[in-house]
Amino acid sequence: MERSTRQRQSIRSAIEAAGRPLLPGEILQAAQQDVPALGLATVYRNLKQLTEAGEIQPVELPGEPPRYEMAGHQHHHHFRCNGCQRVFDVHACPGDMRKLVPKGFTVESHELTLYGYCSDCRPPARRRGQHA
Repeated sequence: MERSTRQRQSIRSAIEAAGRPLLPGEILQAAQQDVPALGLATVYRNLKQLTEAGEIQPVELPGEPPRYEMAGHQHHHHFRCNGCQRVFDVHACPGDMRKLVPKGFTVESHELTLYGYCSDCRPPARRRGQHA
């Protein structure tokens, strides 16, 4: 059982240290720094257990596999980089969505994902007067 606990702790630490939602493959790569023999099947098994225990939560983006982040975040949104495909937390919200829905509709919750380029992938700014 110690091995399972060590593996789970390594997976939990990898998610916590990243500070952003991670794909299972990213979790594997980070956790292997502590547990080199760790395999992807073990990562998936532990992600399921950590999710069921309420320690982590999935981040679902349309058409993409789930990423995982630590549970307990206050309401927040996400930014997905079109270059590296990493996802980052956005700790801001535009607020009241009721004004956006048709008359008579009720908003119960919302998800917002911004798409663009992170600071690592952002193309260099063009100088004034340059054309593509």
